[in-house]
Amino acid sequence: MTRRIFFQIHWFLGITAGLVLAVMGVTGAMLSFEDEIMAAISPGIVTLTPGNAPHLDPDTVIARASAQRAGLRVASLTVEEAPDKAWRIQFDPLKGEKGRGERSFVDPRDGRLLGNANGSGFFRTITSLHRWLALPGGGNGIGRQITAFSAISLIFFALSGLYLRWPKRALDWRAWLVLDLRKSGRNLYRALHAVIGGWVVLFYLLSATTGLWWSYDWYRQGVLYALTGKTSRGEQQRDEGKKDAGPVASPSLKQAWSAFTQLTGSQFESVTITLPKGKKPVDFRMLLPDARHERMTDTIRIDPANGRVVKVERYADRTVGEVITTSMLEVHRGAIFGLPGRLFLFVTSLTMPLFTITGLLLYLARRRKKRPADEETVEIVGTPEAADMLVAFASQTGGAERLARQTAAALGATRVLPLTSVDAAQLAQVDRALFVISTYGEGEPPDRARRFARQDMAQPPAASHLHYAVLALGDREYADFCAFGHQVDHWLHAGGGQRMFDMIEVDGEDADAHRQWQQQLAALGARPDAPDWAPASYGKWRLIDRRLLNPGSAGGPAYLVSLEPCDGLFPDWEAGDIAEILPRNDPQRVADFLLRRDLDGATIVDAEGTMLQTHLAGAILPDDINDMTLPADLRPLPHREYSVASIAADGRIELLIRQVRRDDGRLGLGSGWLTRHAPLGAEVDLRVHANLGFRAPPGDRRLILIGNGTGLAGLRGHLRQSAARGVGGHWLFLGERNAAHDAFLSDELERMLADGTLERLDRAYSRDVGCGRYVQHLVEAQATTLRAWVEDGAAILVCGSLEGMAPAVDAALRTALGDERLEAMAEAGLYRRDIY
Repeated sequence: MTRRIFFQIHWFLGITAGLVLAVMGVTGAMLSFEDEIMAAISPGIVTLTPGNAPHLDPDTVIARASAQRAGLRVASLTVEEAPDKAWRIQFDPLKGEKGRGERSFVDPRDGRLLGNANGSGFFRTITSLHRWLALPGGGNGIGRQITAFSAISLIFFALSGLYLRWPKRALDWRAWLVLDLRKSGRNLYRALHAVIGGWVVLFYLLSATTGLWWSYDWYRQGVLYALTGKTSRGEQQRDEGKKDAGPVASPSLKQAWSAFTQLTGSQFESVTITLPKGKKPVDFRMLLPDARHERMTDTIRIDPANGRVVKVERYADRTVGEVITTSMLEVHRGAIFGLPGRLFLFVTSLTMPLFTITGLLLYLARRRKKRPADEETVEIVGTPEAADMLVAFASQTGGAERLARQTAAALGATRVLPLTSVDAAQLAQVDRALFVISTYGEGEPPDRARRFARQDMAQPPAASHLHYAVLALGDREYADFCAFGHQVDHWLHAGGGQRMFDMIEVDGEDADAHRQWQQQLAALGARPDAPDWAPASYGKWRLIDRRLLNPGSAGGPAYLVSLEPCDGLFPDWEAGDIAEILPRNDPQRVADFLLRRDLDGATIVDAEGTMLQTHLAGAILPDDINDMTLPADLRPLPHREYSVASIAADGRIELLIRQVRRDDGRLGLGSGWLTRHAPLGAEVDLRVHANLGFRAPPGDRRLILIGNGTGLAGLRGHLRQSAARGVGGHWLFLGERNAAHDAFLSDELERMLADGTLERLDRAYSRDVGCGRYVQHLVEAQATTLRAWVEDGAAILVCGSLEGMAPAVDAALRTALGDERLEAMAEAGLYRRDIY
């Protein structure tokens, strides 16, 4: 509940104070280098034109400057040590005016007033925007209250943001600092918002806490007292009691200036001389040589009548509290840390609009996500009463129900029920069940499933006969991502249920996860030619090589297929990721279709100039020769997924593909296209998507790799990635039919044994006399050694067929390691599977 409250306040303040903070951030960045910018664009004003004339003494410069303003009194003079810099002068305000008087640069060689630097008016406006949004009333108006509230909001944003994104592994610096720019849409907005927020959080806290110094007097007095043990009010009262009723004329600086130069030896960058009214001492505020910021000064107070030094206040003698309170502006803009501090504050101030924009985009995405999807209903195919599979859903806004109905429609003869209607009788009627489960808020069940979660899920179900899978819907903005989906998975498993494949997590409208679920449905009997629920965008790749790996095998031919991007730009991927290809029909089948219909394949069929023959190559052609569906009404071919068997450093994508034969003798859609129909050099539509559930766990752990057949593809990717990183000592279990024909890539695996990438290689050949074992039998036989590897920190990765191998290996691992340990490894990401 606390997290939810913080989140609600966080986004509410974001859409109210966020725009103000964006303005304050940009204007603050512009003010960071105000003096340098004005100096650069003001030659002849800030910097002097070359000349040999000596500098006048301060008294003469003051007298000549005052004469140019009809005798107006000079309040202060800043003397620059560098000969090429103009001095600065400030007059008293005109009679009846409040605040500070006119400022001007002055030429110390002749006392001529040079005026203000170019851009000073612009920066006055920027300062007004930064401090009080340039609203009427200035520092005493409503603008100051708005910016003060926004500064307080920024403190809340920084602290609540840390709380809301606190990772489960808080000591893992990658979770805090690594930005994955391969994400897109809402996931990218969140990554930019959270990760970059982590980079700049300390700078924002510094800006906000120091910015309040000028917003509230009580805050300033409190900070002063906390850091120095005193407030400025006492000083003000003492000063007010010492008001001088003497003459207005400024004192002569001759003796005071002489005493100052003798004391300091003119070792300063600049000195600001404050001229008192009457007979008070003169203050010389001297900027030290090589000072990091403008408040790094010594103050020397000298009696102008006799040149006697009254008081010396050294910067080096100040306490830390005094340094901070006398240099608050320099702390605020980072200058107290020198040029690097100013640069950091400049960059972080410029990023402020990023959080306003990404926060707004996330808010809009959340609003879109909450809209019910009532209009996207799908009719259930088949007779529910005769269904041999159950699809259950728990939905808050309708999204899970829509996906459940799409799932049922893809499988046919499937009953669809809300989770709250699932009981022992319902489970007893089916051997297979799919659960589409939404998580609401902070890991909570949807409202309608709360009672079910509290009461019905208190005890495990009688599910020892059940094979199940879970599609979990959630939102990564919450720490307990897909928590209720995990609870349902654990509940079913505790009742003896067996997973058909690992739970698939969906973050919002994650198209990759939707397609992964759809691909698993195809393995369960859904139509393999069903169109994608979430269409992908593909790049153009060229088929450059394919090599038959098992000539003479009793099984289907298996090929190593290699592709390169046509544009030469390689996407970044990691071992375990998936290649999606958009297949094409057998050219002969397209020709037969055109011949039967008496159609010309060169006919243009759309506004882009696509020829009919090209259009048919990418469309689902009817199996019935008498089906007269119009070409324009044919649906596009669905994609096919393959584990990537190479790494980006290889410079190519390699796939292990076994030819699949349909019941009518035709080759499978994807395997037929890549292993036979597409000629070498042909263009292939391909995209790579992250498969986070099968990437290697963090750290340089040893891996226990288990697979069969073309499942070697995903395992080979991990071995190559380990070899590239200089990590070895892994263990590979591999199963196939015959040693004589099906020892895929045996030369490469032997080299990995020789160079240490592999420490062990165990192979099983199910059809060989003298072996006759499957890969799960190898796991059973090595249970003791396998337990030792796991206790030593090894992770387990399984890749291969959903039917047969995956459940058998899972059972063998549970026998060897224990159900509880394997479940714990799965939760920690140390037991990962890519099965199909």
